Amino acid sequence: MLKPQLILKSLRALLPVVVLLPVVSACVTQNPATGEQNFTPFMQPEKERQIGAEEHPKMVKQFGGVYDDPRIGGYVASIGGRLASHSERADLKFRFTVLNSPVVNAFALPGGYVYISRGLLALANSEAELASVLGHEIGHVTARHSAQRYNKSVILGLGSALLGAATGNRSVGQMAEMGSAIYLKGHSRDQEHQADELGIRYLARTGYSTLDSVAFLKSLQAESSLARAIAGKQGKDPAASIFSTHPRTAERVQRTAAETAKANPNAPNLRSRLLDKIDGMIYGDDPAQGLIRGRIFFHPDLGFTFSVPPGFRLINSPRAVLAQDRKGAKIIFDSDSKPWRGNLSGYLIRNWGKKLRLNKVEPIQINGMTAATGAARVKGKEGPLDLRMVAVRFDRKTIARFLFVSPVARTAALDEAFRRTTFRFRRLAEDERGEIKPLRIRVITVGARDTVESLAGQMPFDDFQVARFRVLNGLASGQRLKTGQRAKTVSE
Repeated sequence: MLKPQLILKSLRALLPVVVLLPVVSACVTQNPATGEQNFTPFMQPEKERQIGAEEHPKMVKQFGGVYDDPRIGGYVASIGGRLASHSERADLKFRFTVLNSPVVNAFALPGGYVYISRGLLALANSEAELASVLGHEIGHVTARHSAQRYNKSVILGLGSALLGAATGNRSVGQMAEMGSAIYLKGHSRDQEHQADELGIRYLARTGYSTLDSVAFLKSLQAESSLARAIAGKQGKDPAASIFSTHPRTAERVQRTAAETAKANPNAPNLRSRLLDKIDGMIYGDDPAQGLIRGRIFFHPDLGFTFSVPPGFRLINSPRAVLAQDRKGAKIIFDSDSKPWRGNLSGYLIRNWGKKLRLNKVEPIQINGMTAATGAARVKGKEGPLDLRMVAVRFDRKTIARFLFVSPVARTAALDEAFRRTTFRFRRLAEDERGEIKPLRIRVITVGARDTVESLAGQMPFDDFQVARFRVLNGLASGQRLKTGQRAKTVSE
């Protein structure tokens, strides 16, 4: 039984909500895109643009910046603008941004801010496919999915706080909040289906082939499967992708195919126009963010390089470089630009590793640079882990950092390999910096003797060459090339 004082507290907590109910009941509006009654008292339409404008710089920074090619940016914006003009929110000033990221992704913020990555653009095989993605994201905006999710999060947050107050147990409220966060992660299946429907509607109104929306969904599935195969595991993708915000499901392909069954077969997909635009576009990592070549990482702009042991796969991101093998070992490389005037042993103990019980801290030299190293043991989800931290004074402003992580049972076996990675960290000579070039999309015309295998074999990858070529060109397993058709390859 609840104590009287707890009941009183619960009633006081409920009072603001009771007072609020007559106010929020007036916040129900009919959505012109979906025809549904939207109840969004905590994010009105006039606030959506403000929120989008506030979050836009953060999104750009988080996802690698804007791809600096006005020709590409203008092309995407023109397609998005035409689609948006045929939506129910033609009055909304949509903004379309191409992110300088190799990860295949697309998303939208409230107020008409739509983003696609350079990696997604490379995967498209027609302008209609690209338009299908933009139309889908426009659909999320016109359906006000972000506002609905935000509204639910606020209501669930209030509910968990009241539940905790009513029971007198803070952990109950915390558990409810955790549950609401899981529920609200990404878009729901219903929201994805609704955005698909709206995207197809806008494609048809603009005059594009709607059949290409199905083709691109299949390409996204194939790309995700390839990424998992390259990573050497099944399940979660090795890096954030479009499926982190858009649920991966074969049902979407089937439902979209059903919705396009009566599509106009004569509607154009403008394949050649898209290929002309992306010919020469950077593929994979941008030199400004560092480049991966097999097991070697180069950063020509900052002027350093290092390599990782055999069996480790490198993954680059704006914040750090990650290398991992299939048995739970990891290498994390990043840098710290905050001023540190003391020696690097002190930096490890009092700064970077201050929350750890460091031992074996000692100064070292790495290719003419002062450095320090230390070790610690921590608890991991699957057992104890050994950490080896290495801090290197790269220049007056920058401390380069390696964090080596190994399951305790493998620490001794990995010791020599980790040492080699440490001592292969070095500065690049000026002539080396100029020789490192990014990979680019190259559009070619298929010759009579060209095959999938012969063209794939020319691409600068050590593995999965045929699979990469097929995914890049939207080719199903066993599908052959035709003489005279245009295809995408990758080269320097």
